[in-house]
Amino acid sequence: MPNRRSQAQNTARTYMDEVRLTWDVVGFDDPKGGRILLWPHIPCLRMPSELRTREHWDSLGLLASADEVAYWPEEEREDLASPGIHVDAALASGTILGRLLDDLDALEVSGPAIPDPEPMRLLHHARNARGGLPIYALEPQMEDESWLGWLERSADAQVNFGTLLSRITVGRRWKRIRSEATAWVAQARGVNAELGAASASAAAWWAEECSGLTPELITERDQRMAARMRGALANMRGARPNLGDSSENSVEGRVDDSDTRGPVLLVPVHQARMGGLVASLGAWPDAESVEALDAFGKE
Repeated sequence: MPNRRSQAQNTARTYMDEVRLTWDVVGFDDPKGGRILLWPHIPCLRMPSELRTREHWDSLGLLASADEVAYWPEEEREDLASPGIHVDAALASGTILGRLLDDLDALEVSGPAIPDPEPMRLLHHARNARGGLPIYALEPQMEDESWLGWLERSADAQVNFGTLLSRITVGRRWKRIRSEATAWVAQARGVNAELGAASASAAAWWAEECSGLTPELITERDQRMAARMRGALANMRGARPNLGDSSENSVEGRVDDSDTRGPVLLVPVHQARMGGLVASLGAWPDAESVEALDAFGKE
């Protein structure tokens, strides 16, 4: 029987070795035109202004399904009516997310909060900027047979005897991975010890989320997300071919003074997830057809 603790630790190392828990935007110039920007952030936290991207962008890609994106505003309204209601529910759930939120709640950081503040902030901006920027849901819907097959295979991999036994020792494993992850947190302006600790906790959370998944399943998922990023960019090229050609397309008052031509897709990514997506985008998988969401969050 495989050692589940070792597998979870190796998963954490795989992601940390790829990107060293970076705070920097990683950009890819698509061979067909346009640019994809991966911006790392910590889940459930509001990021300091120094760490928010200042890059020009014309469209937003979200690592969630259309149904999830459509539900976020409702979650936000519920939280405004009853502050902390979703965080409290997650803390009481006994889940891996609850463990992450418990860590974050003990730190002097801006959070935790649900819905995830940074994707929500960017979603609001995309809907209000310049009459509305295109928004893409990068995770397929459940009706997608290929994606449903991946979900079923990943569920089978995670719900086996060894994985169930590993849940018994999750506390000790979490502390060990979190401790290891602190060595890989990159230094950057705006990153203090508290945010660094939050980064390490988020790395432990992502390692646990991936625990039980084979490298093949993880790669398949990341490649699918990368293909849909390229598809979103292709959709933008067809819909708005002149994007990126003038400073009128700047976002939040920023002038695009780079050499970029064509549309720019911004994708907020949980920091510990960056490594797999960077590797998958660098392989340039064929673009998968993706349509922008409408005002109700549907493709």
